[in-house]
Amino acid sequence: MPNSAPARLIVLRHAKSAWPDVPDHERPLAARGRRDAPAAGRWLRAAGYLPDLVICSTARRTRETWALVAPELDAWPMVFYDPRVYGASAADLLGVLRDVPEGQRTVLLIGHQPGVQDVVLSLAGHGDDEAMARARGKFSTSAVAVLTLPGGWAELAPDTTALTDFAVPRGLAEH
Repeated sequence: MPNSAPARLIVLRHAKSAWPDVPDHERPLAARGRRDAPAAGRWLRAAGYLPDLVICSTARRTRETWALVAPELDAWPMVFYDPRVYGASAADLLGVLRDVPEGQRTVLLIGHQPGVQDVVLSLAGHGDDEAMARARGKFSTSAVAVLTLPGGWAELAPDTTALTDFAVPRGLAEH
């Protein structure tokens, strides 16, 4: 019997990055990012948002974010590092998401501003009022948006999903 549960898209902006004298693609996480990324993973696990598939930008800061989120999930999704996600616009990200194989129920996309916020706002035709207001505001590093899809990945289009949750998990500073 096919799974009748709606598909879910989780969009995560990478954790806070450092600004050393390296090319943008090679920027690592800052200390705050190394604290916040595991907190995002703990939040996802506690909320029950466990991905079947992760699509991650190839940039160092997104790969490091995933490396710190993953151990907190208690799940073992397939991971695909997609170069199309780095520097992607909302339209580019929509194209990446439409390529998700049917049967993937929960997909985690880890990317960059402004594309991640733009794709969330483009896709969200409706949703939780507080989550919508927060997503329209500041889409901070480590911000997580959760959208519910009414149909399959190939039919994903603007204004067709519901934004059901939005959070900005933060780790505690070490003393």
